[in-house]
Amino acid sequence: MIIADTDVLIDFLRGRGPGAKRVALELETRSFATTAISAFELRSGARTANQRRAIDALLDAMTILPFGSEDAQIAADFRRRLEDEGQAIGMADYMIAAVCVANDGVLLTRNKKHFERVHELKVSPLASG
Repeated sequence: MIIADTDVLIDFLRGRGPGAKRVALELETRSFATTAISAFELRSGARTANQRRAIDALLDAMTILPFGSEDAQIAADFRRRLEDEGQAIGMADYMIAAVCVANDGVLLTRNKKHFERVHELKVSPLASG
């Protein structure tokens, strides 16, 4: 299953950027998802009614994977390890990575350099720019 990171969903919503075409293609499949964390990030960033409607339409077309207690344990393990290594990636990203790993998904992101620090995570990168 391909699981979209927030950055590529924003590309799609803006209609430009490396993620826009890939998200459009993936939406045609039945195995395209995002995480509840990315849904939160998108919804909390919406400033207008039009943006909220576009985000809701996008999320309605996808599976939204929840963040549960197993994911919390995995995310905590990632955080402790990466912070001990001086390679912190941010709270939401630990959670996104954990959901992907728990669901044996592949994260679709422009942020390969950031997420490749989580060795257990499968990443499908996009070229930046």
